[in-house]
Amino acid sequence: MVTDRASAIAGLVTGALVWGLIWYPFRVLEQAGISGVFATLTTYAVALAVAVLLFRRELMPLLKPDRSLLLIAASAGWCNLAYVLGMIHGQVMQVLLLFYLAPLWTLLFARAMLDERPGAVGVLVIALSLGGAALMLWEPHLHLPIPRSAPEWLGLSSGFTFALSNVLSRRARHHSVRVKSTAVFAGVVLVALLVAVLDLRAPSQWTAAGLSAPVVTLVVTLGVVLLATNVAVQHGLAVVAANQAIVIMLSELLVAAVSATLLAGEAMRWNEWAGGGMIVAASLLSGRLERG
Repeated sequence: MVTDRASAIAGLVTGALVWGLIWYPFRVLEQAGISGVFATLTTYAVALAVAVLLFRRELMPLLKPDRSLLLIAASAGWCNLAYVLGMIHGQVMQVLLLFYLAPLWTLLFARAMLDERPGAVGVLVIALSLGGAALMLWEPHLHLPIPRSAPEWLGLSSGFTFALSNVLSRRARHHSVRVKSTAVFAGVVLVALLVAVLDLRAPSQWTAAGLSAPVVTLVVTLGVVLLATNVAVQHGLAVVAANQAIVIMLSELLVAAVSATLLAGEAMRWNEWAGGGMIVAASLLSGRLERG
């Protein structure tokens, strides 16, 4: 039991570390000539292929997916693609903090789809999330707290669809974690493929970069890492209490802040730090909701 708990905590820490750093190799691929869309498409295709190879005996439901699997795949597909594109083209911490508005959207989706009432703590989570977002995004000359750029909208939409996919996953208890995880990978591949078809620049970028062995190696490595991280985090969430898990996963923010400063020279304004702190507090409180 102790060993199982230790491995679960290690899985959550690994997930936070990977997701706090994942933006950098995707930016490397972008600089090498592979667009963010094609980088996402190829890395998740590798993850999907390995998942099918490892879990093939359990994946019969995916041959004829029901409505719940299709919705999980679609929402998680956009979530992951938007996250990668936002991190590549935007300021890492701004995108990540907007993504961490996910507890707010989770409360709203859970109320609408699972009939879960937020209670006093939930109302506080909503207030902190909205207040933090407004403080982060406030622009005096605009008089409106709205995202200022496409990457910020991507971060916001990624957190929104992340919350939706989580609530859908909770509702689809008749499917195993491995089936739902593989559906997520398939969803990312299909959504990225659709966007790639609409992006006329992507094919030529991939053709030029695909001839490089180091780039292909990085794509394959990222795909395997994404699969392993997903499995590790799912194991951690199954063993560690939700209120403890969210504290561990929030260390992603620290990893991202340090890596963005050292690798990209990014800096945040005082209102972004203050608003981000309110969003982190809301995420911590959301763990108490799960415990209740």
